Amino acid sequence: MTSTATSGNGPQAQYREHLRAGRFMIQRSRSTGRYIFYPRVAVPETGETDLAWVAAAGTGIVHAITVNRGRDEDYNVAIVELDEGPRLMSRIDGVENVAIGTRVKARIVSEGDEAFIVFDVLGEQ
Repeated sequence: MTSTATSGNGPQAQYREHLRAGRFMIQRSRSTGRYIFYPRVAVPETGETDLAWVAAAGTGIVHAITVNRGRDEDYNVAIVELDEGPRLMSRIDGVENVAIGTRVKARIVSEGDEAFIVFDVLGEQ
């Protein structure tokens, strides 16, 4: 684990570097064990700065989802609650919509120079 506070670049840049290297990493407080996402320099509410990067399990459940309808394509936007606790906004690939509580697994995709997390449905719906 590497410290966030002592690194030469900020947490957002570090997160993106991990994704480009094919690693889905989130931060965890060494003193409390609390996982956080979006990358930060301190834990919200408590201010701990002892954050370290750890590999995310990559699994979670759909907490909320909406389908955006456009002229050219429809796509979903989902809030996924990771098994570690934090929630993040992404999309569920391969489906238009899923039920709240559906189990999903993260996957890193790249477009140009950027890499980001999308989710796939695990098992039967």
